[in-house]
Amino acid sequence: MNDIVSNLPGYLTVLAILILAGACSSKLSSRLNVPVLLVFLGVGMLAGTDFFGIVAFDNATAANTIGSIAMAFILYSGGYDTSWKSIRNVLGYGSVLSSLGVLLTALFVGLFTFGLFALGFRYFPSCLGFTQQPSLEWCLLLGAIVSSTDAAAVFAILRSRSVSLKGRLKPLLEYESGSNDPMAAFLTIFMVGMILSSGGSYWMILPMFLIKMSLGVFYGFLIAKLAVWLFNQIDFEYDGLYYVLGIGVVMLTFGASEFSYGNGFMAVYVAGVVMGNSKFIYQHGIGRFHDGIGWLMQVMLFGMLGLLSFPKQLPDVAIPGLAIAFFLMLIARPAAVFLCMFRSKFTMKERLFVSWVGLRGGAPIMLATYPLMAHLPDAWKMFSIVFFIVLMSVLVQGKTLMPFAKKLKLDKPLKVSPRVPLEFENTGTLNGDLCEFEVQPCAPYIGRKLSELGLPKGALVLLIRRGREFVVPHGSTVIEAHDGLMILADSKTLAETAPVLACETEEEDA
Repeated sequence: MNDIVSNLPGYLTVLAILILAGACSSKLSSRLNVPVLLVFLGVGMLAGTDFFGIVAFDNATAANTIGSIAMAFILYSGGYDTSWKSIRNVLGYGSVLSSLGVLLTALFVGLFTFGLFALGFRYFPSCLGFTQQPSLEWCLLLGAIVSSTDAAAVFAILRSRSVSLKGRLKPLLEYESGSNDPMAAFLTIFMVGMILSSGGSYWMILPMFLIKMSLGVFYGFLIAKLAVWLFNQIDFEYDGLYYVLGIGVVMLTFGASEFSYGNGFMAVYVAGVVMGNSKFIYQHGIGRFHDGIGWLMQVMLFGMLGLLSFPKQLPDVAIPGLAIAFFLMLIARPAAVFLCMFRSKFTMKERLFVSWVGLRGGAPIMLATYPLMAHLPDAWKMFSIVFFIVLMSVLVQGKTLMPFAKKLKLDKPLKVSPRVPLEFENTGTLNGDLCEFEVQPCAPYIGRKLSELGLPKGALVLLIRRGREFVVPHGSTVIEAHDGLMILADSKTLAETAPVLACETEEEDA
């Protein structure tokens, strides 16, 4: 501690350089066609002991603490950006994938790992990198750690190539990726407890799961509703305090849930979904603020985990790491997906794609710090295997994602809107909202002047988005196809505006 205090400027300088390097190097991800998390990990690995040796870091407890806080803010930000309207139609299968799917994946990987080491110690013990055969509980713990996915990495790859997904795939993967980390964390902590107790009952997993997840959902929903009420009632003299309040909401949600035996990760995700889909003062600003906080936490999390790794130890576990990684990608994840989506309305091509997009992200590496803190046998080797699995998943699945989506014909052009040169924030002093209406090619008013649209009284067109530019509207402005009309009005007027700007075919279908 004294060393940190005496060399604080130096530590801050190194930290700042790592954060800046991680953020700026994210531009490489689009050129290399790999998820940005791999770039962040690479920055941490290069600064670690095995390469340049800028930072020596092997404190698993500190890594777990920082990682847990980072994951809380990342999950909250992910939930905040999730549209309830888009995920409610996939809530059933998404919930099954994020709970039963994670459990099945962990079970399949754990049993395969146990069988692999049993055969390996019988026929080629010198190739495994272990002095003694791991127990079944150890293998199941490994399966639990690598059971969650990071579909956000998938969308980062797709977005870098201006590609999106057809149908309900995008909301399904968004919801699954945001809600399966709590399940993986629950299974990891449960298995660590089973190993330490060496006599517990596996049947306890069901009541523990129901209690912890139910409490997580309860605390997340309750605190989010109270936060929305507080934002709308309190009147700060300084706008910056609203963002401080937003940080406090995340910390309170995670801490209160964990303190009350709930699942804090589930709580912050639920709180993010509830607040992101509610109306309150500074809602848009809070969303942008937490998006920045989420990216900062990802840079710090992946960079820190890169520092914690020892790449020179990876060759020692290359054989089991490769075998488990390919089993996870080719058998465990697909089997879990097909079982969970049995008799669903999703096509066979869609199920195949969902099976292949199960990229492993930063969560498994963070969860691998729990065995290190508990001083379990071969914990550092488990960490190396997990790190190896994540690298293989990102490299293999990340590089083949685009060709696979095109092969299955599930890709579509990504609609990218330019940054709006107009900031609109609900400060509680204006009874209105800003909404964008896109002019469809079938609209009958294309070619007419703006003054001829017949918009409801009180609907004010502030800007018109046209391609990658914005047009300041006048009454004589001619409307073109695919124009985005940014209209300011109260909720009632906006509701009346929608049918006016709709196509005739849409009105007939309604």
